[in-house]
Amino acid sequence: MENEAYIRLGFFFGVFIIMAVYEVISPKRQLKTSRAARWFTNLSITFINALLLRWLFPVLAIGVAYVAEEQGLGLLNKIEIPEFMSVLIAVLFMDFIIYSQHYAFHVLHHPWKLHMMHHTDLDLDVTSGARFHPIEILLSMCIKVSVVMIIGASPLAVLIFEVLLNVTSMFNHSNVNIPVGIDRALRLIVVTPDMHRVHHSVIINETNSNFGFNFPWWDRIFGTYNDQPVKGHYDMTIGLANYRDAKELVFPRLLRIPFQEKER
Repeated sequence: MENEAYIRLGFFFGVFIIMAVYEVISPKRQLKTSRAARWFTNLSITFINALLLRWLFPVLAIGVAYVAEEQGLGLLNKIEIPEFMSVLIAVLFMDFIIYSQHYAFHVLHHPWKLHMMHHTDLDLDVTSGARFHPIEILLSMCIKVSVVMIIGASPLAVLIFEVLLNVTSMFNHSNVNIPVGIDRALRLIVVTPDMHRVHHSVIINETNSNFGFNFPWWDRIFGTYNDQPVKGHYDMTIGLANYRDAKELVFPRLLRIPFQEKER
């Protein structure tokens, strides 16, 4: 797939610009911290993560998909089904794995220590969707590569999934005001900003809900769906109770969080 990198970058920058402009035109919440400081921190982390992945994983998930396809590895490469069905199954299964991984990173101690950095953001906007600790990003890539190999996901399926993951992560972390009726309709097929914002509540039982990234169905199926924050979207507190000092939540100090004693 010769244009894979251009497709991914095109979608990334296109959706990033659209959601960033939307946030200015119609924000959901008034930001409580400096936009400039948060953007510098979150985009610096995004840049570091991108460099690490390219350096440590010169062959990313889509490259593994090519190898699996050529060698006939993985379940989907061993059964005769239409290509569109193979792609659909692979995308849905990979999304389920991401949901499961996200759930596991909340309930297991050491993975949670890594994932905490994502939840220390005191506001949510389009840049929050890429605010992940580099070690978590590397672990996620290892999981993704393993899943691609095991199920035999095609390069097209991996490309579609990764584009979806990047796009929906920016979308559902955005600080945008979507009318209630439209939100209700959208969250039947995709995780919306209002749905995901609940997951970033300082209240623990709300933090431990709405784990979906792309599709909202897994939360409903497995009982982790939480419709609305108890204090409402305007009065809810975002972040973690033990990390409220914005001066400490900056790059590169954030990288130390997994190695500190305090947690939620």
